Amino acid sequence: MSTFIFQEISKRGKVVGITTKGVQTARNWFRNKARRVQNIDRDELHSSNKSRLFTRIGPEDIGSMLMFFYEAKWKDKLPYWDRYPLIFVIETYEDSFLGINLHYLPPMIRAKLMDALYKTAITNDKNKIERLKINYQILASAARFKAFKPCVKKYLKTHLRSRFFFVEPREWDMALMLRVAQFQKATEQTVWRHSKKIIEGR
Repeated sequence: MSTFIFQEISKRGKVVGITTKGVQTARNWFRNKARRVQNIDRDELHSSNKSRLFTRIGPEDIGSMLMFFYEAKWKDKLPYWDRYPLIFVIETYEDSFLGINLHYLPPMIRAKLMDALYKTAITNDKNKIERLKINYQILASAARFKAFKPCVKKYLKTHLRSRFFFVEPREWDMALMLRVAQFQKATEQTVWRHSKKIIEGR
């Protein structure tokens, strides 16, 4: 089982006298700890893993982490959108699929949600994670998943602009902290502020 990333951040942060309540020192400490994965870019991750590129998505992909390029259908009307989503698939349909795009959360909240998601993990006989056991109903029914709300996005298959890239479970924490979001019409900080308001019910 992978180490729960937020729990590890919290534990190590408290040891050095830093809390994880959102203060600047905690954020700076977190960024330093995440430096090793931020030095890995999207192209490097993809270039050595061509076998994990695929074109179709179905029910068997629910609970998997995927990356892909996308062009929003209503891009002219949306206040912002992410051209390069990082999602866990939660539902699939004939012409589209539903996913939670983790880029919509600031790193600390993203890590905390990931800890909650790990608790739904399905493992194989070697106790290695294969995927998550999640759907919209599961996420909506438990308070520990409340940060998923601003992340839920529907993606139309006709608006995909690349193949899917499958992120192996052992790489989830790394992918989680890569700075590869491509928000259009707004900065990351603007998106994250709005997401916080949604989570808080404001």
